[in-house]
Amino acid sequence: MSFCCGVESVVILGFGRWAWKRCTYIGANDSANWTLATPEEFEPVPRICRLILAVYEPDLHNPHYIPQHGYRLNPDWVFKRVTYEQTQGRAPPYIIYIDHDHQEIVLAVRGLNLYKESDYKTLLDNRLGMQMFDGGFVHHGLLKSAVWLLNEEGETLKRLWEENGKNYDMVFAGHSLGSGVASLLTIIVVNHRDKLGGVPREKIRCYAMAPARCMSLNLAVKYADVIQSIILQDDFLPRTATPLEDIFKSIFCLPCLLFVVCLRDTFIPEGRKLRDPRRLYAPGRMYHIVERRFCRCGRFPPEVRTAIPVDGRFEHIVLSCNATSDHGIIWIERESEKALEKMKEISSETITTPPKVQKFERMQTIEQEHRDALERAVSLNIPHAVATPNAEPSKDNGTACSQSEGEQASKTKSTSSGGTTNWDEVVKKLFKKGESGHLVINKDLTAPNSNISVQFS
Repeated sequence: MSFCCGVESVVILGFGRWAWKRCTYIGANDSANWTLATPEEFEPVPRICRLILAVYEPDLHNPHYIPQHGYRLNPDWVFKRVTYEQTQGRAPPYIIYIDHDHQEIVLAVRGLNLYKESDYKTLLDNRLGMQMFDGGFVHHGLLKSAVWLLNEEGETLKRLWEENGKNYDMVFAGHSLGSGVASLLTIIVVNHRDKLGGVPREKIRCYAMAPARCMSLNLAVKYADVIQSIILQDDFLPRTATPLEDIFKSIFCLPCLLFVVCLRDTFIPEGRKLRDPRRLYAPGRMYHIVERRFCRCGRFPPEVRTAIPVDGRFEHIVLSCNATSDHGIIWIERESEKALEKMKEISSETITTPPKVQKFERMQTIEQEHRDALERAVSLNIPHAVATPNAEPSKDNGTACSQSEGEQASKTKSTSSGGTTNWDEVVKKLFKKGESGHLVINKDLTAPNSNISVQFS
């Protein structure tokens, strides 16, 4: 009897300790050791948030959902607006905006619409290890949306870039569901820049607001120089290791889902997580907007911390009443604006060297952080990790299979009709011809029963 009571006491104490640690874990812990971002590197974020919000407006001349300080955009610079009816559910709505003030061509994609079945279909179109790309794994449904969007707008983006003297930056941005589409679209463009007129890599940027986990860890680190993820405090989505399809199957019982995820992430060792090449992560460099709340009705001004984390990359769900509200794009825009204003105030008070010198030094620091993150990924034996962004990933059985299929696909020359670039060649390493003549998605060894096909116009 005494032995059973002792075991029971140990179990209760152990569970109590675990529950205490989980309940007292706060979002700021994820970035506690990161460096503070500078106003120069964070300056585009509030503006890009407003551009994503503009996708929700049917007419920017008569807006309905005005941010706190207004859109501060020129409605006449909206080159194209695409709705659900035009995408036919193949991608979320988006706009193409030519920002002449900042010399940017921006493609902004909206987030998940809870009332649209097509958005759920995109998220549910995936299984663990289903889709390989560039030596890693990506979310299948989001990749299909990215490829469709490039097929529709690739020539438009190329023409706009050439018409503006090839001097403008190419910026892709999205929120939530749209962040995954924009991130994977960016990877495709970076690998095939010649298809958009030869855009230099340094002129391509992606801003993923409240990002979905859409790519494996080696890809998330490899493309950290072009993809920036912006996360507000306790946002649940970048921290949720459960596949996206499971998240949105349980969207109406989110507290139950968060509790299950907490249990799962607590008892899976960190090393096992890192060694699973199929596990998806939020992409690129992280910018964590931390609101230092001191009571229910008050808070300190937010600060922004940044890093390219490899281990401990937003692995723990935060049990907070703000876990879902921090996911909203309107709150990200508001808090990022506050944080930027605070950073500018501090910078103007403490500046001791010319801004150009500071900016140059910060650029060197960012490049060094990226190199360090790549080396860290290699040292942790993360599958397919590379030491430089342009290096070829190491091959194992899975990648060798994908590579051989890519070589077969490359033998089939794509054609162009009417001067329009055929983006089939862009994804020639991802697809192969089936017996029916349709393009069939390459199957990894972990998904032997996959028979999904897709046609491009």
